[in-house]
Amino acid sequence: MTDDRNEDRFNMSMRKFLKQVGVTSQREIERVVADGELKGTLKVRALVTAEGTDLQHVVEGEIDLG
Repeated sequence: MTDDRNEDRFNMSMRKFLKQVGVTSQREIERVVADGELKGTLKVRALVTAEGTDLQHVVEGEIDLG
């Protein structure tokens, strides 16, 4: 297997993971918003870790609830 094929496989696997994170996170956020009496903005934080590494990537933001 060439390096290009390894890189392609890695990229596809990464995209699959990130899509899963995005879709499942959106569903959960929508559920919490639907269940609550929330107004204004919702402060959110995502933490990505990788077993066996020192990865601790945090993404923070706000979602306007309209």
